[in-house]
Amino acid sequence: MLEAAVREVTVLAAGGTIAMTEGDRGGAIPGLDADALVQAVPPLTAVAGLRARTINTRPSVQLSAAEALDIARAAATEGDGGRGVVVTHGTDTLEEVALLADLLYAGDSPIVFTGAMRHASALGADGPANLFDAVVVAGADGSEGLGVLIVMAGAVHAARAVRKADSTAPAAFDSPRPGPIGRVQEGRVWMARRLERFPPLPVASLDATVHIVPAALGADGSLVDAALEAGADGLVGVVLGAGHTPPPFLAALKRAAARVPVVVTVRPERGSILHGTYAFDGAERDLRTGPLICAAALSPAAARIKLMACLGAGYARGAVAGAFAPDDF
Repeated sequence: MLEAAVREVTVLAAGGTIAMTEGDRGGAIPGLDADALVQAVPPLTAVAGLRARTINTRPSVQLSAAEALDIARAAATEGDGGRGVVVTHGTDTLEEVALLADLLYAGDSPIVFTGAMRHASALGADGPANLFDAVVVAGADGSEGLGVLIVMAGAVHAARAVRKADSTAPAAFDSPRPGPIGRVQEGRVWMARRLERFPPLPVASLDATVHIVPAALGADGSLVDAALEAGADGLVGVVLGAGHTPPPFLAALKRAAARVPVVVTVRPERGSILHGTYAFDGAERDLRTGPLICAAALSPAAARIKLMACLGAGYARGAVAGAFAPDDF
């Protein structure tokens, strides 16, 4: 059963496993465009006003940053026109492109990303069910005003909270901190909560070079120095625990922050950066003393794509810090 839609929906196909079939020599390869994806889900052929368009057919690991921005902009344009939007996408980088779309989109209609963990020729292929659920959410009353969502395995996630948590399982996506914001079942949507939205970023390009540099036991900061000397426009440092860092690594982050914006997140998936519980050398007090931008609510991948978007919007360090302020926890 399909819940009555309150808006028409556009399906934008952007490649990934959901659009792959078994190749002649074995192994999944790109094979389905947007029309074929819709035709594979019989209930969707009867949905009034449903449109389908192919943007890309490649695996998501092959996308350039410019192509990711094209996908995000195409979704935002459809949403700005009052239509619900579904983007079928490869799951390897789905969380990054979905967040990018959320960063630049200010419209009311939902944009819903979905994909598959099993290709279309596989036993138990999950793509058709995910696409059906995504179309339901995109057209449903109650989905408006939520920005960009991810629908997989019956769960509805907010783009800024989601992570790919499993490499192969159909329920591959999780929101470690807040949990899913809703569910889809029997063609009906139930939303448990609504998250605050923030002003969009005026992203002109996505060509900034931003590297992720993780801390670890005994890290001396040489990778931070190397990334900066290689020409990075910004860095994401991944620190330990609740904002704890080997002192040499922290010193390298602060040296880098004197030259480029440096955003800091944490290794734990349900993480935060404390303010003053610990006082040892390299604890959170040292991390928060200086120019580093704390964003523990974001995954390292999400922090990177957001910093690239801020730089692509022409933001100076103060504006970058302001954009990340809601992500500091």
